[in-house]
Amino acid sequence: MPATPRRARNFGGSSQHQRLMMANLTASLIAAEAIVTTEAKAKALRPIAEKLITKAKKAQDEGPMRVHRIRQIQGYLGDKEMTHKLVNEVAPRYTERNGGYLRILKLGPRQGDNAQMARIELV
Repeated sequence: MPATPRRARNFGGSSQHQRLMMANLTASLIAAEAIVTTEAKAKALRPIAEKLITKAKKAQDEGPMRVHRIRQIQGYLGDKEMTHKLVNEVAPRYTERNGGYLRILKLGPRQGDNAQMARIELV
């Protein structure tokens, strides 16, 4: 018997809105190297950001795929400056590390609506 398919996390709005929201969160994470957001968004952001960092690590290798990988990162983020920072500053730090580039620290509930907050940061 196959397993029951699980629904993905849904943050309201269309799928395009959710993709752009994750892209903006990732760009903010790369720019500041740590952001405070809700726990659910942080947990949804982690696999996306880690895959982009892995792709940026692979873009360090000289070869025909370098430009392709950089363009894939740029296509997702939509920000040349953050793509440049990710490929040239962030990714070289993790050459010896196989995954686990992000840390999520739980901060407790938000004052206004009691939403669980978390800080997600680069290790």
